[in-house]
Amino acid sequence: MPKHEQAMRRHFLEAAARRGFSVAPAQEAAVDRLARLAAELARPAWTFPSPPRDLYVWGPVGRGKSWLVDTFYEGLPTGRKRRLHFHDFFRRLHDGVSRPGGRHDGQSAVDSALDELIGDSRVLVFDEFHAHDAGDAMLIARLFRTLLDRRITLVTTSNYPPAGLMPDPLYHHLFEPTITLIEERMDVLDVTGPVDFRRVAADEGSGGGRRRFATGVCVPPGDAALEALGLTVPAAAEATTVQAHLRELPARAVRGDLVWLGFDALCETATAVPDYLALAEGFATVVLDGVPALTEASADGRQRFANLVDVACDRDVRLVLIGSDPLAALPAGQPLTRDLDRTASRLAMLRRAN
Repeated sequence: MPKHEQAMRRHFLEAAARRGFSVAPAQEAAVDRLARLAAELARPAWTFPSPPRDLYVWGPVGRGKSWLVDTFYEGLPTGRKRRLHFHDFFRRLHDGVSRPGGRHDGQSAVDSALDELIGDSRVLVFDEFHAHDAGDAMLIARLFRTLLDRRITLVTTSNYPPAGLMPDPLYHHLFEPTITLIEERMDVLDVTGPVDFRRVAADEGSGGGRRRFATGVCVPPGDAALEALGLTVPAAAEATTVQAHLRELPARAVRGDLVWLGFDALCETATAVPDYLALAEGFATVVLDGVPALTEASADGRQRFANLVDVACDRDVRLVLIGSDPLAALPAGQPLTRDLDRTASRLAMLRRAN
């Protein structure tokens, strides 16, 4: 076994031991493949007739996908590598493509925006890749083709197998060429296992990722519950607006690094992931009140709420939810969509105060 492969395998075992667990059986094939990729990347690029094959690591929520690719990334030598959450990367790519007065020196807008985002990186790690918006399908398709054609080694995680991307049957056909590209150009690794490690306590779990999202709470409405958190209901005079991405949002209050918003104003209006990222960049705590059981929200509202929880978890933003338990009223036995399943997993990490 090449020394760089041995070193990466040892790095995985040591990283797991530091967290008090061992590599799960469902993760072993991914560890082997990532260690082999580390050895391939250690070779000079000119020795490869073609670049190393890219990796697409998928499985249900909480199976340690982020831990796997984060540990791999941390074990690579410094320099010429980049790790980004897909939400953040795609927002910045979209901004770069649509920026007025961009370059017109023969490069496409996508190429120019990618130059700014990844520079001379040889390895790019995406966490939580997915595709839902039909309007973004063509840009995502161009992004993948450009990355794969640039000899940039791409490692990405997803809750979906490639064939499950863009699940809406009305638009799935728009993404089929990209799915074919992924299946042809990337090694697809399934890390499905029986345990959702996010639902297991940190001292009992395995591979749950570097973020525990341990600073969130879900509380019923009422002064006593809020006072226990050091919060008070905003006065009418505190109402204001906050700048999100390209829009202003009504806020019930802004108190230093805390913003207080209503569910309807944030999730039942035409907001999007870039807005939640902007809030995460500006505030350490987001209070969301009027949270309904998600069966009572619109389909778009449920998706926006899922995206908000994703961003808060990835950015370690304290999220205080006031209202109903969002998942309590889901019919027994009804399978959740993969995105709501991820949301359920992450909400399981919230400290519930009664």
